[in-house]
Amino acid sequence: MSQYNFIAKPTIDGAPAEQGIVRGDIRVPGDKSISHRSIMFGALAEGTSHVSGFLEGQDALATLNAFRTMGVAIEGPQDGKVTIHGVGMHGLTAPSAALDMGNSGTSIRLLSGLLAGQGFDVEMIGDESLSKRPMKRVTDPLALMNVDVDTAEGGTPPLKIKASTAALKAIHYDLPMASAQVKSCVLLAGLYADGKTSITEPAPTRDHTERMLEAFGYAVEVDGPTRAVVGGGKLQAADIDIPSDISSAAFFMVAASLVKGSDITLRHVGINPTRIGIINILRDMGANITLLNESKIGGEPVADIRVQGGELKGIKINEKDVPLAIDEFPVLFIAAAAASGETVLTGAEELRVKESDRIQVMADGLIALGVDAHPTADGIVIQGLGGTDKRIAGGEVESHHDHRISMSFAVASLIAEAPILIKGVDNVATSFPNFLTLANDVGFNLEMIDA
Repeated sequence: MSQYNFIAKPTIDGAPAEQGIVRGDIRVPGDKSISHRSIMFGALAEGTSHVSGFLEGQDALATLNAFRTMGVAIEGPQDGKVTIHGVGMHGLTAPSAALDMGNSGTSIRLLSGLLAGQGFDVEMIGDESLSKRPMKRVTDPLALMNVDVDTAEGGTPPLKIKASTAALKAIHYDLPMASAQVKSCVLLAGLYADGKTSITEPAPTRDHTERMLEAFGYAVEVDGPTRAVVGGGKLQAADIDIPSDISSAAFFMVAASLVKGSDITLRHVGINPTRIGIINILRDMGANITLLNESKIGGEPVADIRVQGGELKGIKINEKDVPLAIDEFPVLFIAAAAASGETVLTGAEELRVKESDRIQVMADGLIALGVDAHPTADGIVIQGLGGTDKRIAGGEVESHHDHRISMSFAVASLIAEAPILIKGVDNVATSFPNFLTLANDVGFNLEMIDA
């Protein structure tokens, strides 16, 4: 595979005071979490589903290609539009080879639940990064449902799921950690179980699975922190309009928050209550964020988000916001580096088992750029630079081929004194294929070069 780096240069327009100003009115790609689920549920539905706003990134395409391999006719994607000819809950066919999930943890964990109830053996593999990620968090509850699944030594991919000979066993499962992927895996396996399968989560996590099951006509019981489904039902085809991904919008939200004079409007962004930690945390830090044109599309709340630059202050991040912003913390660490005072994050040990150990990798990169950052077991302590008149140093950082690390340090270049070389940016395309173009359109100065 070809490998690439970013050269991220400070943007200086005439005078140092103009450094880092970004302006624009843009729409970022469709929500990755919803894109995955639209393919999964459309494939298992009865009838033809139409999807618009689909994210044409490598992660979501891994899910799409897996269902094509299992006999589902799918047209597109073309300009974000996909047509899925559903085969019903039991209409998938055995793949002739292992399903390659690439870099997508969402694909492999959610499909583990859906494939547990099929009548064929299936193996799922991934790239080097995915092959290091923990899977016991999904294989343990699946084993309680009488699913026979093997992993590599240490509980990592590849996953080998054996054909089910009978309906799975319905269970109640108390999630040991706040994880939408584990919650979804258990609920989706529950669609094939005999009886009611329920989970109780320790803190709210994104609820796209529950919302989309309802959109496809499958009832989900909600009782406080507990979610439940009764096995044996059907999915009915639906039309899904996918909003823009708030996790992708987050890079531009932070970018616009860093420097006075910045002003960005992000269109048609999903503001699901289980995803708005980025908004809550930035507002706590003093960011000027306005929600405009709020509406609901296909069961998902959306809005235009306007962010105007100002001065940020360090905070103790509310642990209630941690699961609501778990994917956005790398770029929030850049906001903390620019802020006045200390920012403290706790309760975020989940960050250590993402595409990389995002706590350690971000800390290493920030330290390389002259920022005082101290990683802890479940978070980080960052001493901010103290306002818009101070800059981080230039230098080299390692992304460890983690797309969110790469894009976060691109944002850091807006407040840098010198260029930043960001190594290993290949996986940016997994979630944000046109990041480079959009970033340069609004005022970044990014260049992709061969490694």
